[in-house]
Amino acid sequence: MGELKGKAAIVTGASRGLGAAAARDLAAQGVAVLLVARTVADIETIAREIESAGGRAAAMPCDVSKYDDVAAAVARCRERFGRLDILVNNAGLIEPIARLADSDPDAWCTAADVNYKGVYHGLRAAIPVMLDQGKGVIVNISSGAATGTLEGWSHYNSSKAAALSLTRCADAEYRDLGIRVVGFSPGTVATGMQIAIKASGLNPVSQLDPSVHRDPAVPARVITWLCTDDAAQYSGVDVSIGDEEIRRRAGLPETIIASASGGT
Repeated sequence: MGELKGKAAIVTGASRGLGAAAARDLAAQGVAVLLVARTVADIETIAREIESAGGRAAAMPCDVSKYDDVAAAVARCRERFGRLDILVNNAGLIEPIARLADSDPDAWCTAADVNYKGVYHGLRAAIPVMLDQGKGVIVNISSGAATGTLEGWSHYNSSKAAALSLTRCADAEYRDLGIRVVGFSPGTVATGMQIAIKASGLNPVSQLDPSVHRDPAVPARVITWLCTDDAAQYSGVDVSIGDEEIRRRAGLPETIIASASGGT
């Protein structure tokens, strides 16, 4: 993945879990990374860790549900690193987990603002910059929930489905102009999101043993690979870590390549 050296990326929701792992993995490949999240103390700590290891990183508070915040992050990336080549739209919310009739309307809409509008805001802010540069990659973190239905997840199912549609729309509009937009379903990952899912007791995902959830470093490696030219054929679609070919081409260890994969 040496081709990524010298590029610059923004990773949203980078304060923990998959976002933090993706930022670290990209930085290890020579990518300058702007970590953005609402919790600034956490991303500042991770940025310092990356820099202490010889990478280039910066942190900036950002609420992806607000377009001005996302546009400011894009401007900061260009100011700090001179360019923007990669955007990882990772920020997402699983709460509130509840059946429709029991859901809190304000909290439900907050999740939709982050999971759906947040992806739009990232696309809207990053695409003009990438058009000027003539090239760019946007990875929208998706889920099997985008095409499925799970009890208590109406906000998550519907917002991920909407985000998948945005991936397809952006691909149709900008693929021929040098911008690649791809969705990635990482399966069940060992993050704080799984704690909330387990506590809900709703749907089969809450019944999974914690041991089946992946270390975030595993799907993070796939995200990095998706940013390379080797993954160009997947523009406009959702790829899944459950696909053995994807795991193999991303260079995951044989023990992981051979394992059965699934989840959301």
